Amino acid sequence: MAESAQKVLFVCSEIFPYLPESGISNIGRYLPQGIQERKKEIRSFMPRFGCINERKNQLHEVIRLSGMNIIIGDVDRPLIIKVASITPARIQVYFIDNEDYFKRKGQYSEADGKFYADNHERAIFFARGVLETVKKLRWAPDVIHCHGWISHLVPIYLKKAYKDDPIFAGSKVVLSLYDDTPAAPFSDKFAKTALFGSIGEEDIPLSEAPTGIKLAETAAKYSDGIIFGSDNIDPEVAAYCKGLGLPLLGYDAESMKDGSYIDGYNAFYDKL
Repeated sequence: MAESAQKVLFVCSEIFPYLPESGISNIGRYLPQGIQERKKEIRSFMPRFGCINERKNQLHEVIRLSGMNIIIGDVDRPLIIKVASITPARIQVYFIDNEDYFKRKGQYSEADGKFYADNHERAIFFARGVLETVKKLRWAPDVIHCHGWISHLVPIYLKKAYKDDPIFAGSKVVLSLYDDTPAAPFSDKFAKTALFGSIGEEDIPLSEAPTGIKLAETAAKYSDGIIFGSDNIDPEVAAYCKGLGLPLLGYDAESMKDGSYIDGYNAFYDKL
């Protein structure tokens, strides 16, 4: 990147305090704050899972951003945008919502642990919902940083379907990988349902093996930089990423504990 990144978009699967503390949710909470404190503009997005208490967390709908329909599998799905503030951090979080996809209480599974059959559609809706909302905001990010498997379609959509959009013309994608790779397979309709714009089935290698591993590898292929956000990433995914030759920032447990990882991430953005 010729000049240092000034605007960073965070696309997160989890952000504390809206979801319980975890490796991903803590990064989703404290990294945007730290980057903002280092004089960059930030925006954060996550799904509005049904387990999030809207009243307690003071979520409210942003009417000017809602109202769009996203077609998933030939069905129009209304996109609802909600927002809440993390007051101590002085940041806002935007929530991608849809009654059919995100009203249920589980994040990705039924109470009995069964993987939702439409998780592939939820990932498609989330990725496209984020990018369409950023377009409506008329806010052009220098860096788009993806966290969690439900964000893994963002890189391919950005590089293939939105590559000619002026809002994203200068955007670089950073992919953080964690230990959240789904063990259960996705629907065998994943690749076909994900097609959008100029994307062809050959661009999404999920027809024969619609797995979390293949989804992560697809996200890595279309990213500009990769960060290992935990120390137990799937070995196949880690080996694939190392073989791409992209800028890669390894996991550092000590920096995670003392918060100095934020400076490392900030410098990583500026080098892309």
